[in-house]
Amino acid sequence: MWRHIASNALTILVILVFLGGGLLVWAQNEYRGEGPLAQAICVQVERGSNFRRVSASLEDQGAVSSGALFRIGADYAGKTGDLKAGSYLVPEGASMADIVDIITRGGASTCGTEVVYRVGITGATVQVRELDPATGRFEELVKFDPAEAEAPEAYAGVKAQADTRYRVALAEGVTSWQVVQELGQIDVLEGEVDEVPAEGTLAPDSYEISPGDERGDLIAQMQSRQEAILAEAWANRADGLPLESPEEALILASIIEKETGTPEERFLVASVFTNRLERGIRLQTDPTVIYGLTKGEGVLGRGIRQSELRRETPWNTYLIDGLPPTPIANPGRASIEAALNPADSDYVFFVARTLDPADGHVFAETLAEHNRNVAAYRALEAQRDN
Repeated sequence: MWRHIASNALTILVILVFLGGGLLVWAQNEYRGEGPLAQAICVQVERGSNFRRVSASLEDQGAVSSGALFRIGADYAGKTGDLKAGSYLVPEGASMADIVDIITRGGASTCGTEVVYRVGITGATVQVRELDPATGRFEELVKFDPAEAEAPEAYAGVKAQADTRYRVALAEGVTSWQVVQELGQIDVLEGEVDEVPAEGTLAPDSYEISPGDERGDLIAQMQSRQEAILAEAWANRADGLPLESPEEALILASIIEKETGTPEERFLVASVFTNRLERGIRLQTDPTVIYGLTKGEGVLGRGIRQSELRRETPWNTYLIDGLPPTPIANPGRASIEAALNPADSDYVFFVARTLDPADGHVFAETLAEHNRNVAAYRALEAQRDN
């Protein structure tokens, strides 16, 4: 009898072990397999939330098949204490394991509403936009110029939302003075910038910020990023360049930045200035003359007068030999790389192809060829004026 009972108990135990193993395999497959989402969604994790609340929300939105299994899997992975507040894009078919990783890895939010403060050459704008998870594209909600208009109610509304994200976007070619001026207008930042940073030392890029961040800290981040970009480009520079230091490379890059209307021309424009430096020809570039007039404090807003072309300033490359003493703007990575790896050409002249800067330039090796190109451009100007 006891032998029969023991035999039955052993059989039941084997069955339970088998079922338990099968359940474990099923749970692992369910946790790591493709999820039920038919299209991407935004998942909001509020500050102070926990995995129970998040799992319930995910289950309600059809992102996970079982909130309990989602929590068990996160706990088994040791990630229940790593939940990060924010708004996150969860793609279609994301597994539970994928979603746990998305909401615990940290970093910038990837979904929801964001405010972008754009610092451009001619001014600044504030853009409020929201990501459409179905298309993966941002939809503009409102846009305004803080120098010309009061902030609309929609802007105040998104600022009141805890999960709104903020970015500062610097355009290539802005001056350090412009950056400091526009950062001073961003009402979610705090603190003062005591001194305008050296020209060229701020990296044009996109910077994630949070309300209460210090303006000085953001400036330091921009400087650190530009230092890293310049150091990498200098280490990978072409041989035999007429540049003696990274600082000279930055000066040349800033001129390239201001002279280039189309990105694909940067390396050709760089070759023109490199050839001129090698041959001892003055650079004769208008943007340096303009910088000598404005010192980077605003936009000239008109053409250069003949008297200004003859005015002596340290930046007037029609009168000085070689490079000016400082950069004339903050160049982006592409212009820095072009300055240090110019195209192989014999060009020493260029002029705008049409009246639209986006159409690029016509390049020439000889003065005679350049004069013909200039004459063609002057004819276009005459047609416009008549």
